[in-house]
Amino acid sequence: MKITSATYIGSKPSVTQCPKDNRPEYAFIGRSNVGKSSLINALTERRKLALTSSTPGKTMCINHFLINDSWYIVDLPGYGYAQRGKKAMDQLKNMISGYVLQREQLTCLFVLIDIRHDPQKVDLAFLHFLGSNGVPFAIVFTKADKLQPSKVKPTIEKYLDTLHEEWEELPPHFVTSATSKQGREELLDYIDDVNKSL
Repeated sequence: MKITSATYIGSKPSVTQCPKDNRPEYAFIGRSNVGKSSLINALTERRKLALTSSTPGKTMCINHFLINDSWYIVDLPGYGYAQRGKKAMDQLKNMISGYVLQREQLTCLFVLIDIRHDPQKVDLAFLHFLGSNGVPFAIVFTKADKLQPSKVKPTIEKYLDTLHEEWEELPPHFVTSATSKQGREELLDYIDDVNKSL
């Protein structure tokens, strides 16, 4: 798939304020600083479409980007960043769960995982939450360029083995790098295939 246009539509604090049309939405979520904005910019080949930051937890709203006038990329706030107060954490949790569980246009949720780390409790708990609620999702391993090439496959297999302890069938997974563009075509082809099947 070739992306010919990518337009920032807006940031909303609640699922009820999101765009009212019925275009399919592909949302990106993960722990804070996992590289969501960088991956979105790499996918769209727009360096500053989604604002990146070295400070965790900068994305605080549901951000919509209209792609090729036909579908949306949605940048969701990161989870698991504990440097906020409880009230702010609860607001974020409600925002994320509201979108994930109530948004009918959500076609696939891409859960981003930093490939350099062993399975984290917060990620596994979130994946379990999605599975138990029947939310369609795929796993996207990020920052593959930060790992030695020989370690990529065993690291992923270890992660998938952990998921297999609880899951019979695993979701699709992708290996990406926003820096080298690894996995970009595979991810876009997957979205294209899903769009064609709708």
